[in-house]
Amino acid sequence: MPAIVRETSAVADLTKTPSIGNHDAGGTSSGRAIIGIWRIPFFLALIGIWLSLEFHGIFSPGLLDDVDSVYIESAREMLVRRDFITPYIDGIRFFDKPPLMYWLAAAFMRLLGIHDWTARLPLALLSLALFFAVYSLGSRLFGERGGLYSALVTATSVGPYLFTRFFIPDVLLALWMTLAVHLFLKALSLLNEPLVEHGRLRAVSWAFAVVMAVNVLTKGLIGLVFPLGLVMTYLAMTRQLHLMRRLYPYSSTAVFLVVVAPWHLFVALRNPGVPGSAVARGWFWFYFVNEQFMRFIGKRVPQDYGQVPLLLFLMLGALWLAPWASFLPAAVTECLRAIRGRASGPRNVSQGALVLPLWAGIVLSFFCFSSRQEYYSLPALPALALLIGGLLERAHDGDLVAQRRVLAASRWLLLPLSLLLAAVAGYFAMTAARPPAGADISSLLSSEPAMYNLSLGHIFDLTGRAMGLFRGPLAIVCVAMLAGGPLSHCFRMRRQHLFANLSLAVASIAVLLCVHEGLTRFYPILGSKSLALAITHVYQPGDLILIDGEYTHGSSINFYTQQPISLVDGRMNGTWYGSYWPDAPKVFETSDSLHKLWSSKSRRIFLLTSKPARAADLARYGPVYRVASSGGKSVLTNFP
Repeated sequence: MPAIVRETSAVADLTKTPSIGNHDAGGTSSGRAIIGIWRIPFFLALIGIWLSLEFHGIFSPGLLDDVDSVYIESAREMLVRRDFITPYIDGIRFFDKPPLMYWLAAAFMRLLGIHDWTARLPLALLSLALFFAVYSLGSRLFGERGGLYSALVTATSVGPYLFTRFFIPDVLLALWMTLAVHLFLKALSLLNEPLVEHGRLRAVSWAFAVVMAVNVLTKGLIGLVFPLGLVMTYLAMTRQLHLMRRLYPYSSTAVFLVVVAPWHLFVALRNPGVPGSAVARGWFWFYFVNEQFMRFIGKRVPQDYGQVPLLLFLMLGALWLAPWASFLPAAVTECLRAIRGRASGPRNVSQGALVLPLWAGIVLSFFCFSSRQEYYSLPALPALALLIGGLLERAHDGDLVAQRRVLAASRWLLLPLSLLLAAVAGYFAMTAARPPAGADISSLLSSEPAMYNLSLGHIFDLTGRAMGLFRGPLAIVCVAMLAGGPLSHCFRMRRQHLFANLSLAVASIAVLLCVHEGLTRFYPILGSKSLALAITHVYQPGDLILIDGEYTHGSSINFYTQQPISLVDGRMNGTWYGSYWPDAPKVFETSDSLHKLWSSKSRRIFLLTSKPARAADLARYGPVYRVASSGGKSVLTNFP
């Protein structure tokens, strides 16, 4: 117990903020009054940022082909089939992910109708929850203003924004990790009280178990590995592993199982596998063995994803916090200073200085040994944002060392990088030629299919000619960076830290809105909504819709037409495993069977294709009419 008392004293010393008061300790009466005055404006500022970025973004552009529309289509099929246990896409079993994301999208589509924006709304709302969760944890560690700065970093950074443009669960992992860390620290503080309130401690322990269970239902076993790994490592480093016995491990395990076990049991019982099949070996094999363990070692079958090089992965983990990443080296240095200077031994290390780097380190270290995509570092970003927010708060509060570090980071990193980005954006805005009127973006791009397994692989298709389509957004980026970086630095030199941080946040919001506009203009390459609507306009019952290639080449067609899709030479990747079940629909065609269908003239066929030679190929078997074209893709039909 004395070790915990010393630790809490170190935390109070580290996070003391005289102008606002220490949230955890309560502060003075004047400090509490200031908190009461500023908390509502802080909340309104975060909600305003959310409305301008996250909520605004759910209405456009359309769903992207690949995981965005795949996961949302799976949610729609849950509604249609009234089966909330076994996920399907295009009528085919789809066991890649746990069900929470599908349940959320399905619930909102049930309440508000089947639209792309209703399916996106839960992710947007949970992004707002992440901002407030970071704010709350930052307030605990650094005071109210530190919480605001931490949430501001999270809300206006590139990564959390960019990876909520499509429907993936990784931002939710960041939210659950933030809540889990906060609950763990709350439990430690309850254990440190002279008279432990066992009811409150039990409630916090059970809440931690629920958050872990929800984490597992979001993205599998890492939802258990990350929070438990953090707790065990922290307690081991502070020589407090014995406290595990006081955190109600048995009843908490029971709570965890009550939440997480039902779906796992039901889906396993309903999908035991096909006797004698070498592929359809059941849900347990695919989901646990193949999707969890085999993916970890890079031997998942089929291997339908890219592998980001380790150094690039770590660099991107910092880049996702741009423009605030300029302060990350200084924040890490400050963290090390707090560990070395404020503790005489491992049990005296302050909570914030130890738990935040451990949190980020465990997530990033895990993916150093696992297969990884660019966005897999997202669960670590709140920890890094909190480190930056704590540094900015200490500089604001008059810590001279922190002020020097922040000013140096602004001078040597933020200012040059913002000017460099402004120069690049301004160069293309001024020099890029205007594209011909009505030009399809696909005609201005190169093609780098080897990069398409990466989530941002289409960036490599950009050419100088294509930049003419983005002149407006590029000009705004140039102005925002020319104003935001230097203005923030000028405020910082005058020690007006609040205005420095707010001016940088405003500039970042402007840039992110331009990113959204750029995504909208690039959308014809990434999605097929306009083509789906063109099909829907003339579709009649009995017509057949096909995608030329694998399902993800046009998966948004499935959602927008709300009709089954057949695939030409597309038995691969997401649909491969489920296709071997006896009740899988017969949706797989070959080029030969397509030729027969086209020549039969017994039914209207719509074919989505990106192959330039396909029209000439089909013309040998019957008339070919073009329904619509966009983004290098065309919808062909055999009826006028």
